[in-house]
Amino acid sequence: MESQPHPPKTPSTRHKCSACYKQYKKKEHLVEHMLSSFHSVHQPRCGVCGKHCKSFESLREHLTGPLAKANCSTTFSERGCSQCMKLLDSIASLNEHKDMCCLPAPAPLGTVKIPNAESQLDVLDYNGENLIERRPEAIAMDCEMVGGGSDGSLDLCARVCLIGEDEKLLFHAYVEPPIPVTNYRYEVTGLTEEHLRDAMPLKEVQEKILQILYNGESIGRIRVRSDGGRARLLVGHNIEHDLDCLRVNYPDHLLRYDIQTGFHDPYEDCVSVMRLYKRMRDLEHRKESIGGSLATQCAQNITGDLASRNTKEFEKMTPDVLYQLSKSNYWCWCLDQSQNTHNN
Repeated sequence: MESQPHPPKTPSTRHKCSACYKQYKKKEHLVEHMLSSFHSVHQPRCGVCGKHCKSFESLREHLTGPLAKANCSTTFSERGCSQCMKLLDSIASLNEHKDMCCLPAPAPLGTVKIPNAESQLDVLDYNGENLIERRPEAIAMDCEMVGGGSDGSLDLCARVCLIGEDEKLLFHAYVEPPIPVTNYRYEVTGLTEEHLRDAMPLKEVQEKILQILYNGESIGRIRVRSDGGRARLLVGHNIEHDLDCLRVNYPDHLLRYDIQTGFHDPYEDCVSVMRLYKRMRDLEHRKESIGGSLATQCAQNITGDLASRNTKEFEKMTPDVLYQLSKSNYWCWCLDQSQNTHNN
């Protein structure tokens, strides 16, 4: 008796995320993914296939890691910048881009005795009257810590440095620690007892720093305005720790961004973090909308975003519309650029 042929299997529908290309058997699983992924144009994307990645580390893995996608890896190896992960349109453009992309190492300020804050500000012709006009958008700050306590493990701020976006020194001071120093950590800080002999009292340092950061804005307005008004963004290495050691409170929404390397000179640290910050702030993103697509037209007719709708409504939407409604859950570097029109 002849066996009956099996009927052909109906291929199962796969629901593909328009951002990271993950596929799901059920639409509800795609919806769950979109609710938790917070995909947006601010995420790093592969310049070859357009795939979203959660971080630059995952983008680097996608392009150059041990399990890199073959086509993306080949194309990137020919026309991609290993520094900023940008894909150029030709080898000639890549060579020209690399000359500008590599950040030069800053020259250290050193630990020679430097005039304290008042005379340093006088040299810069810096005063309260022209503070608003002359203050750059972001300020980089770094501190050097010496040790206090019986075992020298308590961090005490002994030196602080602030620079503007033009990398000019705005404020520098050796800081008088509130308790005796038991370890100068000379091999890291280069500081000795001599450097702190005429150091500025901590309270005075606090006042000088806040004067620069507030930029003539009142603390009340800073705390109620999401953009901080005229107050400046603060960037630095492990910036919250520095603020704690200085005993300075500054609104969280004006802190940008914790970047840590092996530098130990405060001016060098400030320049390094400012260069990295400006590079990230100037990243080019695609526009918020997908373009003149059907998804864009549909999304324009839908009010709210993913957080304000129920699951059944989501399941009726296409993957492109779900992506159109998805918003980032963090403040991207590039958004600081758009604040200029509000602060000026």
